Amino acid sequence: MRLPGVERGTSYSTPALYVRKKLIARLREDGETVAVRVEFSDRDVLLAADPAAFFLTEHYRAHPWVLLRLSKARHASALEVVERAWRQVAPRRLIASLGSSRGPAGRRPRP
Repeated sequence: MRLPGVERGTSYSTPALYVRKKLIARLREDGETVAVRVEFSDRDVLLAADPAAFFLTEHYRAHPWVLLRLSKARHASALEVVERAWRQVAPRRLIASLGSSRGPAGRRPRP
């Protein structure tokens, strides 16, 4: 909720985060995993870098999402993935409102 424009809502009757009615993350029905919007290239990196935390099911394979095991993920990694999801859908003015404290174009370095 620290990111500008993020709103709480529900998706499939579970808690979810939206930016301008676009879903960026949702808690899955098991209460232990989160589905997070990602670019396909980022997803491949996450799956290779930390397979204990990040995974896919067949349902998500064709979609730009990754699943995150809350019990296995590092807090910083989870925050980074959600922020990237936010950047995919947030308007430029919201992204600019974060300021430039994170380097060029306000982006953090990739993991």
